[in-house]
Amino acid sequence: MKKSIAGNIIALCMLLFIPACSSQPKNPGDIDDLRKQAELLLELGNKQADRGGLNDALILFDEALRLATAADDPGLRVRAGLSRGNALFSLEREEEASVSWNEALAEAEQARNRELAAVSRIYIARGKLLSRDGRAAAQSVRDEVNREMALIKDNLYTAFAWIVSGLAEKELGRYAAAEEAVRRSLAIHEKGRYFEQAAYNWFLIASFRSLSGNYAGARQALDTAIAFDRRVENSWGLASDWRALGDVYKKEGNREAARAAYLRAAGIFRALDNDEASAETLSRIDE
Repeated sequence: MKKSIAGNIIALCMLLFIPACSSQPKNPGDIDDLRKQAELLLELGNKQADRGGLNDALILFDEALRLATAADDPGLRVRAGLSRGNALFSLEREEEASVSWNEALAEAEQARNRELAAVSRIYIARGKLLSRDGRAAAQSVRDEVNREMALIKDNLYTAFAWIVSGLAEKELGRYAAAEEAVRRSLAIHEKGRYFEQAAYNWFLIASFRSLSGNYAGARQALDTAIAFDRRVENSWGLASDWRALGDVYKKEGNREAARAAYLRAAGIFRALDNDEASAETLSRIDE
């Protein structure tokens, strides 16, 4: 069994924040060591989740939530709970994810934090959208997200809300509107140089274009996603991009190009020691 990196990361974070007693003032005033540790773990967890390391991310989120609780910081508790719910949902632990998101919402409402309450409701709406009955909920999700977005000031949460709005439009079969929504998210990510998130925006745009039959446009979008993921060395994103490119080529009837793209994706998954994803990708060649 491969050793999880999350435990080592947590241990390192703890060492970084151990105060040097000899250099501490007698009356240091405000202390935010626990908050700093929680923020760092939350950031690292989000990066792990974005790159497919969901189990490691979950460990990091659990520890971030523990430290946020120890510091009695409602905002940190909400944000850690939301990210924790996302990881659980991606691991197909949907009931646990729902509990985590609803606990975050309750915390935000108790703290009278209207912005984080709105964000929490958008996370919950996204869960409904991505569930088995998502298509039936798409209209209400889109309306709710657009309503809650007015309460959000944080750019990255606004970008997330536009993604959820775009996903709802996709479920409604409104692919042009879906792309327009995700492009609003893309503009925020590109301006802030969040290239990993920008790559995901282009990945989504590619899927909308593919669904609408615009295969050339889908390939163009995936080429851009690959360029962004290469810039930040997001191997998981690159493998996903190449696999999606194989799907587009297959839809076009270009089996040779599809095979080459699938082999490229499978090789990257294999380099990440994800034999399951590699095998699944290779199985698409002969489908």
